[in-house]
Amino acid sequence: MAKKYTLKKLVKTGSLEPFVDEARFSINYKEELNKTQFEAASAIKGSYLVIAGAGTGKTRTLVYRVSRLIEMGYDPKSILLLTFTRKAAREMMNRATELLDNRCSKINGGTFHSFANMTLRRYAKAIGLNPNFTILDQGDSEDLINLIRGKMDVAKLKKRFPNKKTILKVISLSVNTSRPVNNIIADDYPHFIEQTDKVLEIKIRYEKYKESNSLLDYDDLLLYLLKLLTSKGDVANHFLSSINFIMVDEYQDTNKLQADIVKALATFNSNVMVVGDDSQSIYSFRGADFKNIMNFPILFKDTKLIKLEENYRSTKEILNLANYLLEFAVEKYPKELFTNISDGELPAIISASNDNMQSRFIVERILELREEGLPIGDIAVLFRSAYHSFNLEVELNKASIPFVKIGGLKFIETAHIKDALAFVRIAMNTKDLISWYRILLLHEGIGPKRAQLIMEEIEKINFQSFNFANLKSEKLFAKVIPLFNLINSLQNDRNKLPYDKLVLIYTYYDSIFEAKYDDFNKRRKDLEALNNIASNYDNTTTFLADMVLEPPRDSSNNMDAEDKDDEQLIISTIHSAKGLEWHSVFIMHAIDGFFPSSQSFDKQATIEEERRLMYVAVTRAKRNLFISYPTNVFDRYNGYTIAMPSRFIANIPETLADEWIIEEDN
Repeated sequence: MAKKYTLKKLVKTGSLEPFVDEARFSINYKEELNKTQFEAASAIKGSYLVIAGAGTGKTRTLVYRVSRLIEMGYDPKSILLLTFTRKAAREMMNRATELLDNRCSKINGGTFHSFANMTLRRYAKAIGLNPNFTILDQGDSEDLINLIRGKMDVAKLKKRFPNKKTILKVISLSVNTSRPVNNIIADDYPHFIEQTDKVLEIKIRYEKYKESNSLLDYDDLLLYLLKLLTSKGDVANHFLSSINFIMVDEYQDTNKLQADIVKALATFNSNVMVVGDDSQSIYSFRGADFKNIMNFPILFKDTKLIKLEENYRSTKEILNLANYLLEFAVEKYPKELFTNISDGELPAIISASNDNMQSRFIVERILELREEGLPIGDIAVLFRSAYHSFNLEVELNKASIPFVKIGGLKFIETAHIKDALAFVRIAMNTKDLISWYRILLLHEGIGPKRAQLIMEEIEKINFQSFNFANLKSEKLFAKVIPLFNLINSLQNDRNKLPYDKLVLIYTYYDSIFEAKYDDFNKRRKDLEALNNIASNYDNTTTFLADMVLEPPRDSSNNMDAEDKDDEQLIISTIHSAKGLEWHSVFIMHAIDGFFPSSQSFDKQATIEEERRLMYVAVTRAKRNLFISYPTNVFDRYNGYTIAMPSRFIANIPETLADEWIIEEDN
């Protein structure tokens, strides 16, 4: 009797892969995917690192791989797809279902945290965890820490102590990066270094309280999942053996804990495909580790590297600039984005004399694009930090251009900006009791009750004729004599320019500001931005009126019914714009010290992340790209100083970008 033979293809990973007859599939995968997309989608056994450049169709590739594995006969429940947002998970599963059939909806898909929650509910007892645990959200965790903090009576230390938000951030960062708490405090909060032991004590009490009350915070979900996966018991072995294929989207955004989970998931079946772009690793402040994607081939031996480089989003001219940025990256997977989209224009690099002129140029160009037939919703303005847009927001409101701001708080919603503006409002109207209440509560020793009593007396005072020397003997006013002197000084010169008023206010407010906000160094730039805006006004009433214009909405989903047809410009931090795209993109404030941030200058790793951030910004544009910068910027200590263009755009060859200088018409 003749023997039957089965041909198996030897792949580069060294594993044996069965020959697959493409003709038997309901989908023509070779026809619908490009060469490298098909290579990734048709991968079966082994470990794969798919480096997917911006706009190269990574989601499409993952969707087609899911579909193809199911068409090959693999159990959908044995396929695990991990993402970073529920939206991404739903989108992939829905697209796979539409592509093939309902079997695709049965795969294990979701975020790391949702997958952890689902798994722990089923197998918690195997690691001594109550399966009916309660999950704490961030607010719950902060309140618990505040409860512990209060019981420790930190006030008796007679020294400044971090607030609940700061403590939770330190603890969470330690868990997700495997960095000791004392190192994080030393690096990020050196002004609290003397309080390290107390923070560690709070951490211990926090962990014990959660454990004794079956409480898990977001980080605990991942910690307990890893504990389960590495427990090596029968339950863990049974669960791990049921996972045949592991896929991870946006792998460059994983932290140390998540990378450990991926490794543990592959204990039995090391069929792992991670998809991401090392050049879009920009979330180190959340604990994401750039080294995860770079070291993946070390973590998983015989990894095959697949690169997706054909871009379906941007013109050749935009991609040439993006490729130029990556040429200077120190550590990377080399790639060259290319496209079949032609007839594009060179990106424009525009220098303006100051921040306000930069904003006015952007507004005018947006209006021109709209007149050319481009909907405002197809335009975005991107910036490195949320405060960079404050001047622009004022100009957009003046031009009646509706916009949505993504990332960071709106200008007048940040607490310290509200504080500063409250001083200005009182200077213009001493009967503004709402502003008085806010300012009074900033002062140590003044609570709501005393503030109310002081305001009752303020209503009786005429600041322009009152003799403040009479207040010194009254105990009620002891804490606020310097404040009254400030307001009196501002009242005596009502014609003082808004900028000059703020300079005087900051002199008084600075010590309060540093005492109130743990992250005052970061917030200080917001105050400088407010001063910069104020310098464009010669009338305080007009300045305040512009500051209280209706603020932009948080998201387009929050639009009122009557506004649904309105066009809305997107203005966004670059971090919040990742994954999005627009026909025309403006990148503003591209100057050294702003972008890259001055806080990144000390380390090569942080400068490199800033470079990747610029790459992300550039690759959001489909057809038009404008990069602008002011040549003069305001510094609260030195006034206006000369600014240098960002090192990422300085000396760009003229074949890659057109450079323009804005000259104001007389």
